[in-house]
Amino acid sequence: MSNATATPKTTPKSKTEPAAKTSVVRELSGSQAVLEAFLAEGVDTIFGYPGGAIMPIYDALYDYRDKLNHILVRHEQGGIHAAQGYARTSGRTGVVFATSGPGATNLVTGLADAMIDSTPLVCVTGQVFASLLGTDAFQETDVINITTPVTKWNYQVTDATEIPSVLAKAFYIAGSGRPGPVLIDITKNAQVQKFNYEGYTKCEHIRSYRPKPIVRKEYITEAAHLINEAQRPFVLFGQGVILGGAEKEFQAFIEKSGIPAAWTILGAGAVPTDHPLNVGMLGMHGNYGPNLLTNECDVLIAIGMRFDDRVTGRLDKYAKQAKVIHLDIDPAEIDKNIKTTIPVWGDCKETLPLLTEAVEKKTHTAWLQRFKDAYKKEVDAVIHDELNPTTAEMTMGEVLKVLNELTGGDAVIVTDVGQHQMVACRYAKFNGTRSNVTSGGLGTMGFGLPAAIGAKYGAPDRTVVAIIGDGGFQMTLQELGTIMQFGADVKILILNNRFLGMVRQWQELFNDKRYSFVDITSPDFVALAKAYYIDGQSITDRKDLKKALQTMLEHKGSYLLEIFTGKENNVFPMVPQGCSVSEIRLK
Repeated sequence: MSNATATPKTTPKSKTEPAAKTSVVRELSGSQAVLEAFLAEGVDTIFGYPGGAIMPIYDALYDYRDKLNHILVRHEQGGIHAAQGYARTSGRTGVVFATSGPGATNLVTGLADAMIDSTPLVCVTGQVFASLLGTDAFQETDVINITTPVTKWNYQVTDATEIPSVLAKAFYIAGSGRPGPVLIDITKNAQVQKFNYEGYTKCEHIRSYRPKPIVRKEYITEAAHLINEAQRPFVLFGQGVILGGAEKEFQAFIEKSGIPAAWTILGAGAVPTDHPLNVGMLGMHGNYGPNLLTNECDVLIAIGMRFDDRVTGRLDKYAKQAKVIHLDIDPAEIDKNIKTTIPVWGDCKETLPLLTEAVEKKTHTAWLQRFKDAYKKEVDAVIHDELNPTTAEMTMGEVLKVLNELTGGDAVIVTDVGQHQMVACRYAKFNGTRSNVTSGGLGTMGFGLPAAIGAKYGAPDRTVVAIIGDGGFQMTLQELGTIMQFGADVKILILNNRFLGMVRQWQELFNDKRYSFVDITSPDFVALAKAYYIDGQSITDRKDLKKALQTMLEHKGSYLLEIFTGKENNVFPMVPQGCSVSEIRLK
């Protein structure tokens, strides 16, 4: 399709249902076996870019194009970020194709991003003929050694007969337990090799790999006892709740126990923003109360989060007064950063109902009021002026306020990385799960636009708004070409402050306003979008804000809206690096 207003193609469900293993032996090439594996795993969309070493797979794909929807991205990094966005909104495993050499190395940033954010991906890269391995052949790169630190598993296939079992293993590892990216490198001879294909069997077990630890019920009992005795319990929840599909179980737990709960940026949306026990965002630019009161709670219950340094601040001053209960599917996270009093290993889909059953029904009215009082202080010091500015220049916060009014909190919000990201995470309303797609652990500028494209394919019936800064947008803006060709209906909202804003904020606060190479010049983004047949407009005046956002949201097809905001506006509250969370600054 070349219509820029078209809807992303979706494959009929009947074509993506897992295929049963057939007993009919067929002669297939390795390339055909790859695509048969995808069909058996229910894959409907592939993001990729062809090249010499993966050409046999693309040749086979020609005969599968009515069954598998391939999206031709403009750069392999765009392809893997798109697959991440797809995985994050759909809850399924994203799939990527790339060729050898530079094609494979261009995936590394996305692999690292997916690894730290626990995003399930299967990446298939082409490789030179096995006979040429180690000879420095054209576009040969040792992708296995390069990607070992940033993949959950990787493997090089040199014989086509391995392909069905290796891909079955790849999908199982990527999607089970704590999800993550897997890369399968297939040499060209294996792609063209014919063999007797005996069907595809999904992998359900690998010896020595235990995706879910055994739940030890004695720890559940001990944790419940601590919670029942607590006077000031506090819940921190992360993306593990969403990855485990345990949103309902989590909500039942906090509602029965009456415990206030705060979220990491990847945990946003696990419970609705307006839930009475949702007290806000944790971390460096999180809400005042959750940060301050972390150091006053008596029991800290961490669920599906990893105590990242942006959440904890100084470890030696973090929640030293509290007993810590940590629920996590990955045993490696227990005691990694914060010493745990009671570890609760296991999938929170299984552990939360057990814990909910064991805790007493309570309300912590006085303790919850402490969070409300802290929020009021934050409103007076920061939020009111951010959402209702009296200055001539618009703020990012007021843009989010109007966007919330128009979307009702039902849109998927995809952000890039920077000030706009923190403002969007702070102020966007999320009524449902899988609504916040952002680069958390790696903080990858350039993530936003391609991830939004993938997010739309993963959730074709939802409005997808990409909120991006003027710096990050210029890192992957070539993916406008992908939107142009395949018609992904993505609403692109550029918040342009003419700076690399987050770095500038740090330079202002900690380097005496020595603005070193953060003043960035941008092209005419609206004219650029129009070159890709994408409509748009740019505004500088507050009086045009609501109408412009409404036009963007109601426009049929993709749309780019550039909004100029204050050049030197800062994001507060802020926990300065190297400080305790209780040293959070309101201004």
